[in-house]
Amino acid sequence: MSQLTLLIIFDGVLLVTLLALAFAAVLSPEPRRAVMLFIAFGLWLSLVWARLRAPDVALAEAAIGAGLGGALMLAAARRAARTSTRSDGGGDEA
Repeated sequence: MSQLTLLIIFDGVLLVTLLALAFAAVLSPEPRRAVMLFIAFGLWLSLVWARLRAPDVALAEAAIGAGLGGALMLAAARRAARTSTRSDGGGDEA
């Protein structure tokens, strides 16, 4: 196999995996799993940017998109889960 063929196969695998992660994150019914898939999507997208020879964008995506954004969304999902369990658990009202 030539090097060009291997690069095309690698790009195809990147594309298919990126699309699968995006659909899985959007269609996930559980917020925590959706956030984890979003973080994986952001890290995989940084690989795509690196493959496109944009290392600055790749680093920014990994740090801001996957890292900071993922951490903020995890905290929001945790707070939302805590709030929903508190509102569901107080059933002593008559």
